[in-house]
Amino acid sequence: MLIVLGLVQGLCEFLPISSSGHLVLLSNLFGIEDSLFVSIILHVATLLSICVVLRKEIFALIRRPFSSESMNIYIATIPTCLFALIFMSLINSSFEGSFLPFAFLISAVVLFAGEKLAKKDKYPWQSKERTIDSKKAFLIGVSQGIAIFPGISRSGMTISTGLMLGADKSEVAKFSFLLSVPVILLSLVMEISKMVLFDYSISVSAIGISLSFAVAFLVGILSIKAMLSLTQKAKFKYFSLYLIIMAVIAFFVI
Repeated sequence: MLIVLGLVQGLCEFLPISSSGHLVLLSNLFGIEDSLFVSIILHVATLLSICVVLRKEIFALIRRPFSSESMNIYIATIPTCLFALIFMSLINSSFEGSFLPFAFLISAVVLFAGEKLAKKDKYPWQSKERTIDSKKAFLIGVSQGIAIFPGISRSGMTISTGLMLGADKSEVAKFSFLLSVPVILLSLVMEISKMVLFDYSISVSAIGISLSFAVAFLVGILSIKAMLSLTQKAKFKYFSLYLIIMAVIAFFVI
């Protein structure tokens, strides 16, 4: 089962279908134990996937921490952190799964809208400048904050928001994945803190979790590359349909 979780995390973390939503659904179906520790390990795996695929972009940000690209990452991260702090109790309760069907539907609608509205200069809210500026970065960060709830896809929300604002398809996809780095790091700090504060005991198989880590890492690399390609075509309607099906399944399962 741990290998299945690694596969799900690697696929869903970067495809616009919500890894947290799928993990919550699986946890409810199979009564998975030590889910917090497993979540930490799998998030580390997908974080390494990003570092491998976008290593040049990440090194460029590290070398130039005050460049416009780096500042956009900071600007987009701020509203995400504010959402997490303000809605902490609501977010924790949402992991029980009762909100999951509606969250999947929200993702489906946003993905569909992102594909339909990804037209340069066609709508009044789209700027002629296709690069990501501070305003676009902030709004993308707000959409990422909403995606803190399981079932609402982080990559789907951020990429679709960027496309709706008229940003370049390739640039917004890379920005979305780079933006996940500080978010994953912050979530890891929070999850590890919970383990320390609540004296969390671990009973999962070392071999099982190692295999799960490897699967999540390798599948994550493939998922990032696939999503970078898919964003160029902006063909999200199939993912939207899939999420509608998942919403129906979650409604009857949870």
